[in-house]
Amino acid sequence: MTRRWDVIVVGGGSSGLPLALFAAQRGADVLLLDHASELGGTLWVASGQMSAAGTRLQQQKGIADSPDEHYADVMRISRGTADPTLVRLAVDHAADTFDWLEDVGFRALPDHPVAGNAHEAYLKDRYYWGEKGGHSVRETLVPLVMEQVAAGRITLHLQHEVTELVQDDDGAITGVVARDAQGTLHTFPGRFTTLTCGGYAANPALFEQLNGYPQYTAQPYPFARGAGIALGLAAGGYLRGHENVYNNFGSLLNSDQFPCQLAGRVITYPEMRQPWEVYVNAEAKRFIREDIPSVDAREMALSVQTGRRFWIVFDQHILDNAPPILLNWSREQLQQAFAEGGPAFLSAPTLDALADAAGLDPDALQTTIDGYNYGVDTGSDFFGRQHLPARVEQGPFYALRMQGSATSSAVGLAVNAQLQVIRADGTPIPNLYAAGELLGAGQTMGKAACGGMMVTPALTFGRLLGSRILPL
Repeated sequence: MTRRWDVIVVGGGSSGLPLALFAAQRGADVLLLDHASELGGTLWVASGQMSAAGTRLQQQKGIADSPDEHYADVMRISRGTADPTLVRLAVDHAADTFDWLEDVGFRALPDHPVAGNAHEAYLKDRYYWGEKGGHSVRETLVPLVMEQVAAGRITLHLQHEVTELVQDDDGAITGVVARDAQGTLHTFPGRFTTLTCGGYAANPALFEQLNGYPQYTAQPYPFARGAGIALGLAAGGYLRGHENVYNNFGSLLNSDQFPCQLAGRVITYPEMRQPWEVYVNAEAKRFIREDIPSVDAREMALSVQTGRRFWIVFDQHILDNAPPILLNWSREQLQQAFAEGGPAFLSAPTLDALADAAGLDPDALQTTIDGYNYGVDTGSDFFGRQHLPARVEQGPFYALRMQGSATSSAVGLAVNAQLQVIRADGTPIPNLYAAGELLGAGQTMGKAACGGMMVTPALTFGRLLGSRILPL
């Protein structure tokens, strides 16, 4: 008789690992499939930032917090663009998820939780990650899953690419078809199929199709190619979240062959380093107060600029006297990078020549710099900038080209409150569930970057599916 699994988990990352683990602990016969050769999914490359309110760690540090406050903060930061149902589900169970993760070995950094780092700050300290980032989470979860594999409660097949969902005449999912490393196709029947195989950020063509701009960076997890999207759509599901396409505040990419790796990390966070430089867009105009504290304000301002691109302009005096603008780079290393050149490291003896090198209008750039220098001289900047340490006037002049980009997938499969994949009319596809980045980062973060609202919901939704939602 052909074996019929209770739960088929497609993808062994942030959602798939806890899902398989908790379902196995409930006594389910679990099949875990992953296209990669190792478990972990995006935890291999993610920062592993988590957020949860009402945790034991908060209580131990005297921090009074609640899921209601967490929910309000997410909706505030996202300006109401996140999905209320999924955010509510995530934050209501986030503390239980985090406490469980600590119970099984995870350890947050000693000074955590904090209010924010790299993203818009929360109003309470509820933001955590481990010493090794995403690896701290992966190294906690994978051994637990492997214990269940060794005990025979989970069957694990790596290097198995799921190519098809099997449906009966009524549209219910009855299993999957997967191709192994040798190219052989296998059919695996199952009662319930759960898609936890990540987003599409490593698929440049699909990224540009769904996001509306190119995939500039090569940072995403290489197996995040949109397989779950293709499977869900073929089964009758639909995509949502196009309105929440997002970009960060610029990556330094010293190449025009995209996607490419970062050339370095530019410090654009005023709390880490106050800006001495001027930011100009493709029209050679300033578009944001450079020292504005809000990360979200900077990201949203860049999202409406031509090509989501800007240049950080400064002169020799600033290069010589300002704190280095690249993280962990010395002034000498930066000077060497400008000497070597490239599209992201531009230098020229005059401001006009710098504009030509960057493809900017020289007259417009001169007007912008004249206006900025007026603000330095008078202490009254047109954008309200407070930190005005020096004029930009002493050649040679320099520019760092910054490119707005994203490493996560904003668009994703639509699900209901039970995490069932749904059709456009709202009806669920029987026996098919989804969790993690496959749902789209725009559902739990909205059109913003809400700290910890990708990894924690992924873990939480996987845990909930395995422990209670799936009707085993």
